[in-house]
Amino acid sequence: MEKNLLELIKISRIVGRDSLLIQGGGGNTSVKTDDGKFMYIKASGTALADMSTKTGWRRLKLESVLSIIKDKSIACLDVYSREIEVVSRLRLACDDRIKGHVRPSIESHLHAMLGKYVIHLHPAAVLAYACAKGGNRRLQKLFKNEKYPPVWVPYADPGFMLARRVMRLVEDYQKQFGLKPAILFLEKHGLLISTQNALAALKLVQKVIKGCNNKLIQFKAVKSMLVNQQAITYTKRCIRQAVLKVTGQKPLIYHFFDRNIAAFSAQAESKRLLSFGALTPDELLYANGPAMWVNKCDLGKIESKLIWQIKKGVKPAVAFLVEDVGLFIVGTKKMIPAISEIVRNSFFIRTNANRIGGISFLNKRQQGFIYNWEADAFRKRIAEG
Repeated sequence: MEKNLLELIKISRIVGRDSLLIQGGGGNTSVKTDDGKFMYIKASGTALADMSTKTGWRRLKLESVLSIIKDKSIACLDVYSREIEVVSRLRLACDDRIKGHVRPSIESHLHAMLGKYVIHLHPAAVLAYACAKGGNRRLQKLFKNEKYPPVWVPYADPGFMLARRVMRLVEDYQKQFGLKPAILFLEKHGLLISTQNALAALKLVQKVIKGCNNKLIQFKAVKSMLVNQQAITYTKRCIRQAVLKVTGQKPLIYHFFDRNIAAFSAQAESKRLLSFGALTPDELLYANGPAMWVNKCDLGKIESKLIWQIKKGVKPAVAFLVEDVGLFIVGTKKMIPAISEIVRNSFFIRTNANRIGGISFLNKRQQGFIYNWEADAFRKRIAEG
């Protein structure tokens, strides 16, 4: 077995099993071969923790991947044609014996231009800054003692446009410092770590997370609250009826209540913090945006809010934070863990982004791209099984 693939599997499982580093199984990893001709990268829609010698990855011809970002004709295509072309070119770049509809990560060209080992994650600690107004300044201050400064990447649509933006920033960085950046913070998106050593990559991930968390407010335990089972049952029925009436779908509903949910719900500003739109592509893709705040379970009010969301052109909420009762999520048994993880992390991110300088969320155009992006739809279908 190729040693570089074994390294990829090891790295992927380590970061993929740490809920502080990923959200809903998101993120991707890659390793380039010693001869610089190929790159092993996580497959689209699969979980990092589930990677094995047989599944969860693809091998790509590195030069073929790099040619995609360098091809100016692709940038001239309309959005739909461009994204289809990129997916097609990435599949043609594959050089392995894997069969079936297993795509390489849509961010393969992003990995291709960086160091030998690349880890791309969506940690809540980083997103607290990446989704905050002025987050860039705070991060530069936090890591001012680094020999080589981190790179801030202003938001760009995921995939091709993000890769093009990173390519320009990496080229400028190399001209200034003579090497590629090791730390890249992606606005409203996450973290990129790039090194020439596997252990160094893992250590740098931990260093960045620790540095970010040191200045963040961590949720503290609140006074124990016992939720009446009758209240949970009533709330489930109320939400189920509202969702059924508005969407025509008979949903499964799951209830969650823990320290973080209780602490966020107890904040005086929790309702206002949830009024901002989706913070990241993952929150929009998997959770349809933030949880709906419900101070009292009223069928008519929930129904009206869902109708208002649809009229506004956004997908109806699948998460509902009900005061003194807990978090309720609509979804399939397979997707519930991912949605709940993203929603609960969003509570932490919103709380801290608000304290840092105010919440910065995806605007209407950015949301529109995610809604219509075929690559994300594919990723979600794979995650759903």
